[in-house]
Amino acid sequence: MRILLLSTYFHPDVASTGVIMSTLADEFVARGHQVTVLTSVPHYDADRSWPEFSGKRIYKECSESMEIIRISTHAAADRSSIFQRILNYGSFSALSFYCGALLPKHDVILVPSPPLSNGVIAELLSMLRGTPFVYNVQDIWPDVAIRAGVLRSRIIIGLLRRMERFVYKSAAGIAVISDGFRRNLLEKGVPDEKISVIPNFIDIDFVTPQPKANAFSHKFGLTDKFVVLFAGNMGFSQGLETVIDAARILKDVPEIQFLMVGNGAGRSNAEQYLRSLSLENVRFLPFQPHEDLPNMYGASDLCLIPLRRGFTSDSVPCKVFTIMAAGKPAVASVDPDSDTWRLLQRAKCGKCATPEDAQAIAAAILHYYRNPAAAREEGRNARRFVELEFDPATLAENYLDALERATGKVPESRDTKTTHSAAKCENTSPQP
Repeated sequence: MRILLLSTYFHPDVASTGVIMSTLADEFVARGHQVTVLTSVPHYDADRSWPEFSGKRIYKECSESMEIIRISTHAAADRSSIFQRILNYGSFSALSFYCGALLPKHDVILVPSPPLSNGVIAELLSMLRGTPFVYNVQDIWPDVAIRAGVLRSRIIIGLLRRMERFVYKSAAGIAVISDGFRRNLLEKGVPDEKISVIPNFIDIDFVTPQPKANAFSHKFGLTDKFVVLFAGNMGFSQGLETVIDAARILKDVPEIQFLMVGNGAGRSNAEQYLRSLSLENVRFLPFQPHEDLPNMYGASDLCLIPLRRGFTSDSVPCKVFTIMAAGKPAVASVDPDSDTWRLLQRAKCGKCATPEDAQAIAAAILHYYRNPAAAREEGRNARRFVELEFDPATLAENYLDALERATGKVPESRDTKTTHSAAKCENTSPQP
């Protein structure tokens, strides 16, 4: 198949969606499919476009296996600003449609969400070229923004609801990452036969258990600390103030160090709250280079999955799989009987606390601090479980099945031997 992948983020951007789509693209190519990627220039980790990409609107990269077209978009310097996000999404939508309209016809389009606008662009390209598209729901919008209180305008919410219904109706197939997402879409009237449940995954060859004493822990002085790590997007849904409250409860245990790595709309509020408490056991760092990720997790003893009430009833955050691949136990503040709650219980690799309960989070952290053998055992459980259940190669096959069904073909057995189809284009991009 000739597959067009329309994704706001792609390697080397560190956004979870970009990492997932990059891995999928590699898996598709390894099975002999031709892949064209339409994406933005890297900007997620710095809230601005990388300086290597300056002076041009469109960059093209080619290897023997894949063509990547990168678009220079407006990077939202303030992610808490709805206006900034609209500029970011709008600039990518306009230029991605322009570039997509000039491309040769593909057999199928794969487009992950958010944002919803990418689904609209996929449908416009679908109508222009007669190419079906599969919509991959990584987060359900506008539901998540409404629950977080970011969206309050009835007019905007109404417009986004109509956009959501339009995309679901237009898509030839919809791939969701959890049974909770499937239930959400069924309640909105999406036909069951249109939906495939394909969980997220992690590159278990890249993220592997690492020793505590490594380059990252030495660099930041963590080798003699019990490190409680939160890493990822710091949005409003995480409720990081609750994590800081847990740190306040544990401030008299000097060996416990909270490490908060990432960026996002909720970071400034969390840092301001930390300053008001004058705590010394919490440290904020920006996003770290992707190649340092295994050592960063290796330097930790325990990882956090904090979410506010109502934000985990439908899905499993991507960071869960990274934590498991790194062989670390997790403390998750998630809704009881949510998909994340059930996953950690099945894998026997963590403790769950009710959301926004700092006392419960602190108690779970103390449990692992006082029982290092239990932490190591649950970390081993996590690694074994992710190796068995969330292998990218297997899940890529499920995506290919969904893409083939969208084209009207009956999925056939595929040769998984690596073959490459040469993409004919000139490499005019800088090397990140």
